[in-house]
Amino acid sequence: MTAFPGSSKRTDRDDPEPRGTTVVNREQQLAETFVELADTLVDDFDVIDFLHLLATRAVELLHASAAGIMMADQRGGLQVMASSGEQARLLELFEVQSNEGPCLDCYRSGAIVSMGGVSAMQSRWPTFTPRLLELGFGSAQAIPLRLRGETIGALNIFRTEPIGLSAETLLLGQALANVATVGLIQQRAITTQELLSEQLQTALISRIVLEQAKGVLAERTGLGMNEAFRVMREYARRRGLLLIKVAEGVVDGTLEDLLAPTSVGSGPSRKGPGR
Repeated sequence: MTAFPGSSKRTDRDDPEPRGTTVVNREQQLAETFVELADTLVDDFDVIDFLHLLATRAVELLHASAAGIMMADQRGGLQVMASSGEQARLLELFEVQSNEGPCLDCYRSGAIVSMGGVSAMQSRWPTFTPRLLELGFGSAQAIPLRLRGETIGALNIFRTEPIGLSAETLLLGQALANVATVGLIQQRAITTQELLSEQLQTALISRIVLEQAKGVLAERTGLGMNEAFRVMREYARRRGLLLIKVAEGVVDGTLEDLLAPTSVGSGPSRKGPGR
């Protein structure tokens, strides 16, 4: 296996320009693609659509035949998330099932994976390579979705030709992957921050209710504030309730047994007085 950068040199014939495509048009498409991949700060951000865009643009800009994307889940396993076509999707699923292939190696190493030819692929991936050829592809390479030391997935590049992308084209692919990774991590950070803000707001509200409940319980029973909190906590634990639910019951007056002046003595099983 050759981890990028490779030692073999390639010529322009390895990556011919598509007919009718000018350099100016390609540069314009590159610029538009970078803008698209950087635009993740939107309220209706759709990660699946975003990854599909990356796979599609990779095929168009890197002169590939197909592309697919795997992303790491919370347990560190790779999941097939997007592909430019059905053949790429099937091949990526096979990679995951057989635990063998360029995308897995790329994710584990955090570096571009590029083999020298079919024989080299067959030696490295004896299970994956026959399936690759069966589906009509002749080469497979993978580019990490990585930001600094964090790798969150990998972009698989497939070509029908037995020769992979040139070193220069792989660098372009890595640039696309880098922009996409920044966008994904930025979006994840925003989502995490929003969740954290919601949790902090909930905690703040809960704390206010607890303070109110302590005051109500102290006023109704003659206990001090610290003792009122202890009583509520013990009440919650004995009955398997959340402390905030007990506090809400004290504030709205539904926990009559706890609010009775003689029900909060030192004994946990002490009952309120009869009427």
